[in-house]
Amino acid sequence: MTEDQDFRPALTRLLPDLRAFARFLSRDPAAADDLVQDTLLRALRNEAQWQRGTSLRAWTFSILRNAWFEDRRRHAALKRALDRAPPEEEGRPAGQEHRMEVIGLARVMKDLSPEQQEALVLVGALGFSMEDAARVAGVQVGTLKARVSRARKALATRYGNEAHQEDTG
Repeated sequence: MTEDQDFRPALTRLLPDLRAFARFLSRDPAAADDLVQDTLLRALRNEAQWQRGTSLRAWTFSILRNAWFEDRRRHAALKRALDRAPPEEEGRPAGQEHRMEVIGLARVMKDLSPEQQEALVLVGALGFSMEDAARVAGVQVGTLKARVSRARKALATRYGNEAHQEDTG
């Protein structure tokens, strides 16, 4: 079996997780699809740089994350214009409970730092090990663990206070 027979099917199996992470980063399904496509092209172009026996998942997520940061730097003026756009309407069609849960999670996480959000998504939502998540984020494992811990504590404090108010209210 040649290396590309292992690499390409494995890369294909990563598509749902890559798309989920891209949607988390970009907050826009169309931009997420573009980001995943760019990531796949970069991965295929640099296939020879991937070392067998290492985590293809961490490698491709690093490519995706780096592509996203490059795109953010390149399109800073566009980002500022989009930030001034009016917010999306709140009305949602019936039957969108899962989407509402995701929107609720996004609202809760907005109070966390971007680094803490990223750490929680990588470890909690996408199931990365601390080591692989640290590689994707480009930080030491201890730094990533601290970010996850602080994020979880902040969410627990916030929800603990809200739950207590509901019980006593």
